[in-house]
Amino acid sequence: MNYRVAAIQMASGPNVNANLNETARLILEAANMGAHLITLPESFALMPIDSADNIKLRESVGEGMIQEFLAQQASRHHVWIVGGTLPMVAEAPNKYRAACLVFNPKGQNVGRYDKMHLFDVNVSEQERYYESETMEAGLHIESLDTDLGKLGLVVCYDLRFPELFRCLLDEGVQIITVASAFTAVTGKVHWEVLLRARAIENLCYVIAANQGGYHVNGRETYGNSMIVDPWGAILTRLNRGSGVICADIDLEKQTLLRQHFPCHQHRKIKCHR
Repeated sequence: MNYRVAAIQMASGPNVNANLNETARLILEAANMGAHLITLPESFALMPIDSADNIKLRESVGEGMIQEFLAQQASRHHVWIVGGTLPMVAEAPNKYRAACLVFNPKGQNVGRYDKMHLFDVNVSEQERYYESETMEAGLHIESLDTDLGKLGLVVCYDLRFPELFRCLLDEGVQIITVASAFTAVTGKVHWEVLLRARAIENLCYVIAANQGGYHVNGRETYGNSMIVDPWGAILTRLNRGSGVICADIDLEKQTLLRQHFPCHQHRKIKCHR
């Protein structure tokens, strides 16, 4: 069972309409390249000057211009879209949820994962992030059955928590998407290593869509979006700037690999949730 998947890389800014226009252009490019599944980066619709701007843009379930945009794009091109992240209403009135929504080729929202691990770190003396100040953490993992295989969703900082990937593996996922805005500083040393490790550990395909470039708010993201196979080989990558990468994945080959190299069956510690 072979089909083509794509990851979109962007350098989003604070203008939502401009970001959505660029997203539409890149989705069209991916669709024209034959992609059946397209993954967008974290914060594709808004990379704000101030993180609190996400609160102003919050959408409710099934309502809002970003959700409408994703639904239209999926149905127009008859593709699966993993919608990076967009700000959704949270339980706390002064925060938002960074939600990764999945739309099927009919334009229906069929999956949602809210970013679980929040990036509260000092990358350097000049670069500080405390997502928990404005973002509310999700509480549940998300996997879903598609006609392309079983899909698992993670977002950016989640990449550093292998137990999350193990829990997804226990649910039978074959493909894991990583919507990200990984910093340039940490990306240089950790991004590729972590992606390949998560693919190898779980014998999964990993589709990683990253922001990549300089942003109006002063951030620099690492780029290097890539698609990694279950043996840890990088099938394709894009170093910098906006663009699309595509690769063909083979789930039958993955099944044989898992049979011939059954490390999953040798596990002594299981995921308990």
